[in-house]
Amino acid sequence: MEINKDLMLAKNSLIGHSIALCKGSDILISDKKGIQPMIDFIDSGIDLNGYSVADMVVGKAVSMLFVKVGIKEIFAKTMSRQAISILEKYNTPYSYDLLTENIINRKGDGLCPMEQAVINTDNIEQGYKLIKNKLFELKNKC
Repeated sequence: MEINKDLMLAKNSLIGHSIALCKGSDILISDKKGIQPMIDFIDSGIDLNGYSVADMVVGKAVSMLFVKVGIKEIFAKTMSRQAISILEKYNTPYSYDLLTENIINRKGDGLCPMEQAVINTDNIEQGYKLIKNKLFELKNKC
């Protein structure tokens, strides 16, 4: 199997950050938590097609965003079974250090709200809309 140099660089760039995306000499990193880094990258209009990514936590929701933008390969420190299901369905190579059943919320008392938002769909565009709606709802909660 061919070694993905971009993925190796992304993994090395992940140290001290929450996510690193690499393509050639272009490296994008973020220290924001959860799904926010990918939402920010997508909203900025950067063409992420063909990038490789290393992420601390990959659940179904963020895996749908990776597929949406055309990420070439994914490494996660922690990955959920639902993320694997999406990545396999859309033929996206992946690897991980730790496999988990679910991604839990920050309080540790239930499913992550982004995972809850996409629980009933495997459709990438529908998932993206559900994620955006959930973010809007959470942001505007008083």
